[in-house]
Amino acid sequence: MCKGDTRKYTDFYAVRVYGGIATGYAVGCCLGCIFCWVDWSRDYPERFGQYYSPDDAFRMLRQAALRRGVNKLRISGAEPTIGKSHLLALLELVEASEFGLFILETNGILFGVDRDYVQAIARFKKPHVWVSPKAGTPEAFTRKTGAKPESFEMPFRAIENLLNYAVSFHVVAISADPRIMTPEERRSLTKRLTEVDHRLALNLEEEVVDPYKMTLARLKYAGVDLDWPLKKIYAPIREMRKVPQNESE
Repeated sequence: MCKGDTRKYTDFYAVRVYGGIATGYAVGCCLGCIFCWVDWSRDYPERFGQYYSPDDAFRMLRQAALRRGVNKLRISGAEPTIGKSHLLALLELVEASEFGLFILETNGILFGVDRDYVQAIARFKKPHVWVSPKAGTPEAFTRKTGAKPESFEMPFRAIENLLNYAVSFHVVAISADPRIMTPEERRSLTKRLTEVDHRLALNLEEEVVDPYKMTLARLKYAGVDLDWPLKKIYAPIREMRKVPQNESE
């Protein structure tokens, strides 16, 4: 995935999400989530992509942004925190550029084990971190990601580090999909977030599984058979926590 300060990417182009954003598609991840949409470059990074220096990656992102007239950048298709020196050097270039925002989508594992990494991110003004706990319990975390149960705590430690260093971030989870996260597990997730800071549960961005081709293939391989389309969507946590009028009297 990385050599020195270079990182492997498969492509660079702008997409419509986030209102339009130039995206570098990197390879590889430290988790093997069964609902991941990314192609086989996640699982076999040695077979895909080519190495880019931070300067070259920024140049490709900038070209993609200018072609589509967008003002936001990101790395996707992989875990962007892999390759610390590459990411920090890339963010230096973003910070000095005309672009206003860099979306950093992460599973939080490396930010959870390396507090200094988060401190280094905190010196930049343009990144906004999108951190995603994958489950509400250690057992579910292992089942969904293939990682050891003790790794379950790492995203929550990442969130604590982000709070401590005042980094702009929000939490996202596939917790609105009862086929992937049971109501009991969802309550465990929100309880754990509340233990860190009560505002986290209230502002949790909840998602459902999208039926991408690779997502369906991974779910099938994991022995998970989902009905489509999804008809039952839970209300956001902030709505669930509202007290009905007859209960407040």
